[in-house]
Amino acid sequence: MRRVFRVLALILVALAFAAVAGCGSSPSATGDTAQVRRVVDGDTILLTSGERVRLIGIDTPESVKPGTPVQCFAKRASAFTHTLLDGARVRLVYGAERRDRYGRLLAYVYRARDRLFVNAELVRQGYARTLEIAPNTGHARQFAALASAARRAGKGLWSACRR
Repeated sequence: MRRVFRVLALILVALAFAAVAGCGSSPSATGDTAQVRRVVDGDTILLTSGERVRLIGIDTPESVKPGTPVQCFAKRASAFTHTLLDGARVRLVYGAERRDRYGRLLAYVYRARDRLFVNAELVRQGYARTLEIAPNTGHARQFAALASAARRAGKGLWSACRR
C-alpha cells in the first residue's frame, strides 16, 4: 500500500511540475507575449521587436517569396492573416525546435484578446494547408483533421485552386 501511495505521490509531483513548467501548447503554456508590427504573408509575421515568426504546422500559398510567382489564393490568405493579426498582441508558444534555417522564430500563435489559435484558424477556414516538419509536430493531427474538414467543405483554397 505504501508503494502505491509513493507512486501516486510521484505522479502528482510530476504533474504539478509539468503544469508549472508549462508543458503543452495551449495559450497558457510557456511562451512569450508580443505585439505584431505587420503581417509578412499568410504564415509569417513581424513583431515590434523585429523578430520574424513563422507559424508552425501550416503553409499558406506564397505571395512574397523572391523568385516565386504569386500562388493561387496567396493574396487572400495574406489578407485573412492581416484581419486576424494586424497590430494584435499575441502569445507565442514554441515547438521543440525554436528557429528555422532562415533564423525565424517558429511558433504556435494565439491572439491574446480572445485566445484564438491562429495557426488552426487558418487551416480551418481553408487559407492554409498542413506542413509537418519534425520535431515541431505537436498539433499535426489537429491540423490534419481541420484541413480534411475544410477540403470536404470546399473552403478557401480547396475550391479555388487546383494542385
